[in-house]
Amino acid sequence: MARPVKPMQQAPLQPLVKARRGPSMVWIIPALTLVIGLWLVVKTITEQGPEITIMFHTAEGIEAGKTPIKYKDVKIGVVKSVRFGEGFDHVILTAQFDPEAEVFLHRDTRFWVVRPRLSLRGASGLGTLVSGSYIEIDPGHGSPQYHFIGMNEAPVVKSDSDGVRITLLSEKLGSLDMGSPVYYQGIQVGEVLGYQLANDSHSVFVHAFIRAPFDELVHGNSHFWNVSGIDVSMGANGVHLRTPSLQSIVFGGIAFDSQKSVDSPDEDVSALVYTLYANYDEIIANAYTRKLRFVVFFNSSVRGLEKGAPVEFKGIKVGEVADVRLEFDSSDNSFRIPVVLEIEPERIVDRSQTADEEAYRTLKSLVEQGLRAQLQTGSLLTGKLFVALDMHPDTPLHLTEQASNVLPEIPSIAGGFDQITDSLQSILAKLDKVETDKIGKELELTLHGANMLVNAPELNQSMQDLRVSLSSFRHIVEALDKHADPMAANLEQALASGQKTLEQAEKTLGHLNQTLDPSSPMQYRMNQLSRDLSDMARAIRSFVDLLERHPNAVIFGKPGAGEQR
Repeated sequence: MARPVKPMQQAPLQPLVKARRGPSMVWIIPALTLVIGLWLVVKTITEQGPEITIMFHTAEGIEAGKTPIKYKDVKIGVVKSVRFGEGFDHVILTAQFDPEAEVFLHRDTRFWVVRPRLSLRGASGLGTLVSGSYIEIDPGHGSPQYHFIGMNEAPVVKSDSDGVRITLLSEKLGSLDMGSPVYYQGIQVGEVLGYQLANDSHSVFVHAFIRAPFDELVHGNSHFWNVSGIDVSMGANGVHLRTPSLQSIVFGGIAFDSQKSVDSPDEDVSALVYTLYANYDEIIANAYTRKLRFVVFFNSSVRGLEKGAPVEFKGIKVGEVADVRLEFDSSDNSFRIPVVLEIEPERIVDRSQTADEEAYRTLKSLVEQGLRAQLQTGSLLTGKLFVALDMHPDTPLHLTEQASNVLPEIPSIAGGFDQITDSLQSILAKLDKVETDKIGKELELTLHGANMLVNAPELNQSMQDLRVSLSSFRHIVEALDKHADPMAANLEQALASGQKTLEQAEKTLGHLNQTLDPSSPMQYRMNQLSRDLSDMARAIRSFVDLLERHPNAVIFGKPGAGEQR
């Protein structure tokens, strides 16, 4: 069997590969994607705001990615993360700001958390009850800064407030606190920003802020004083009670005055340190800078006399007591009480005298003319004493001749109570000399005799006889009273007739006087008779008037003054 013949096989075709110049179109899309991604990254980085860190003691109310940062209630950033700091005693917040907010980040920029707060000064942050807590910023000045320490409370005054900051120096803080008001004429014009202990550890610096336009009232010679709480003082002038506004009682407060003169230069008061006085009386006390010291020795007790007690001259304060002490003299084993007085000569001496020696000479001359010191009670309620200076030219000049007296001496005299005490002691001494036992015995005998006389039976019998006599006399008076009116009428008619007769006799005598010689004895006798008749007529007229008013006067006589019958 023959094999079939196979057809002739052809070789396979090979592809024709040609090398292409340039990049492949396949890489266009990845490359484009890479470029767009890089562009987005660069754009995001360039448009991203600054990132800062803020340190707080606690993260209360703060949530990462949610808590915003605001300035004037406009959001300018957000908290990105919250982490603990070293030692776990504080937290550090990382916050992202908008690019345009970078101008707020400076050295003095302040941050604080706004959350609901309720205190005696009122409520704040109530809006965060709905929206949640947020961080508020107060832009500062200076070099750029990106690490900050947050505040525990909101600042009293923000950086955009117009005014002036002042510094006060006080011995103690008292009731003052951050936010305490500052007053001018009772108007609140500022607040206390804070306080700190001074370097000497014995005083306190108080920082305050005065808002515009009231900052123009603060000058270099202005005075500041504390008006916190209720000021109650008891001294020689009595009890003083000062009650400022209710707000200053609760929160404390500071007041100041404005004393700028016309020729006083403008000055930067923010660089000055003012003294904060405890009250306004201290300002008045420090107004007189010149003080002269004198010493007074009192023989009586100085109980109630304290340092700072006023020294008055005719009721006007001229100084105060600087020191009260007890000294012992070992040479004669005696005690003495020197009281040092500080006299302000500007009150009583001509202000043109600038030398203290001249003031001492003037007061020495007053002492020679009778200037004396007395202890007087300023208030019976407190029992405090004060020193009263007055002129007593009739008192002798007695000075304590002591070599240790380094101060000029003003002589003293006994005060009002001392004089009363001396008088009482003198009276008691005289009474002590009286023989009271002898007087008592004689008085006892006298009372015994009076008792025997009163209780004697003869006196009782006399009283009974007198009672019977008075009863009989009463019957007689009643009988006479019935006939008094007719008798008085007849007597009145008789007196009237007699009066007419006397009048006719006077007329007759008048005719005779005209006819007689004035120098004759008969004329003299006739004049004398005329005067006697005139006196008789007046007497009769008075008697008639008496009978008209009191008809029973014929029986009982003329009634006494104020007596009615």
